[in-house]
Amino acid sequence: MGVKRHVIRRVLPDSIAEEMGLEPGDAVLRINDQDIDDIFDYQFLVQDDYIEVAVLAKGGEECVLEIEKEPGEDLGLEFENGLMDEYRSCRNKCIFCFIDQMPKGMRDTLYFKDDDSRLSFLQGNYVTLTNMSDHDIDRIIRYRLEPINISFQTTNPKLRCMMLNNRFAGEALRKADRLFEAGIGMNGQIVLCRGINDGKELRRSISDLTGYLPYLTSVSVVPVGLSDFREGLYPLEPFTKEDAEAVIDCIEGWQRKIFAQHGIHFVHASDEWYLLAGRKLPEAERYDGYLQLENGVGMLRLLMDEFQDAFDREKERCQGRGEAPGVLEGICDKDGDPGSNAACDMQRGPASGEFSIATGKLAYPVIREMADQAMELYPQLHIHVHEIINHFFGEKITVSGLLTGRDIIGQLKGKVLGERLLLPVNMLRSGTDVFLDDVTVGEVEKTLQVPVDIVKSSGYDLLSCMLGKAGSAEYGKCAGRYL
Repeated sequence: MGVKRHVIRRVLPDSIAEEMGLEPGDAVLRINDQDIDDIFDYQFLVQDDYIEVAVLAKGGEECVLEIEKEPGEDLGLEFENGLMDEYRSCRNKCIFCFIDQMPKGMRDTLYFKDDDSRLSFLQGNYVTLTNMSDHDIDRIIRYRLEPINISFQTTNPKLRCMMLNNRFAGEALRKADRLFEAGIGMNGQIVLCRGINDGKELRRSISDLTGYLPYLTSVSVVPVGLSDFREGLYPLEPFTKEDAEAVIDCIEGWQRKIFAQHGIHFVHASDEWYLLAGRKLPEAERYDGYLQLENGVGMLRLLMDEFQDAFDREKERCQGRGEAPGVLEGICDKDGDPGSNAACDMQRGPASGEFSIATGKLAYPVIREMADQAMELYPQLHIHVHEIINHFFGEKITVSGLLTGRDIIGQLKGKVLGERLLLPVNMLRSGTDVFLDDVTVGEVEKTLQVPVDIVKSSGYDLLSCMLGKAGSAEYGKCAGRYL
């Protein structure tokens, strides 16, 4: 009683599991007489060259399989629950939590607050440490589950308790000490709230967090996201241009100091701060390899640099110099010979026509500039770039990843869109054609009466899609239509 049953969803062909006669519907109970809490226990226990696997057949019979194999060789099993355990929800009531700011009536999964250290390792999610036991820390250290992404918010224990509405949030910071002492890699995040953990509190946090170097390799500072659905929640105010300038000055001052001592910049301001302040984005070298892209740190710089690299190569081909045509070969081919490197023929090739790009307020100026570059190189292109305002969550939400199909349809309906509409892939639920509000790409196409192309997340992909190409290994790929 109480033993977890990990039900098999799939047995891989030609695997050890298939050879042993395991089938979908069977359940793994124990390995080497040890219980399996989750996927990490399973992966650790199957590493030996000899293991004993207790299995409950779907017919109800329990048996133990003795397996000899190569060390580290996988059994070839996939389970119905990929984590092999229940997902852990967050116990905090953070004053800045975006899920608390969601409107009613959306799909249930959007209201789930995870605070699971295992998802931090598997998917890059950020955890507050408040939901982790000493046993969890022991397993992270034992299995070397790194990096662990931590939402610090502040290193002031009393202030952290207030911000997370959890009286244990301050002492939970000691768990980061254990991870540091064990040499576990970490990344950090600070969600900045105006008048609460900014100013001197931000300076204190950055100073304290440098004590975790070199195992804490990066810290992002992002502004709190404020939707229109904050009734009854803690009163938070949006940052001003002057606030953004102060935040950037603070962070860049620390970057200079830390780089001189450790050779990395360590703490990074997200792109929103620079756009709000009206300042130029940092050069690529200051992002230390883009460790915090998922937090919007350096995303626009990387997009700009990739696009510029692809654009410069294409421009060279069009001017008849540089390497032979590659991904976009034929566009600059005056004589119809894809191997030639002749001058660009402005009246021929696939880089022509009229189409549209829709994006959020944050990225709009950057995408607009890229479109202008493409049209300057190819005058036969006519690109409309549409800035979509987030009416669903509120105009203070400016990232494209939180735009809905409803806003896209509402703001583009009746406009001249051309032959196709390009949308960034981050607008969609991962691996699907569904927006946050459950509107599908097909519904957008049908309502707007225009084919939709989904652009993957790089500047190379964007240029390929602009020029009407499917892409290749050199430039990347346009994801194409969801049909």
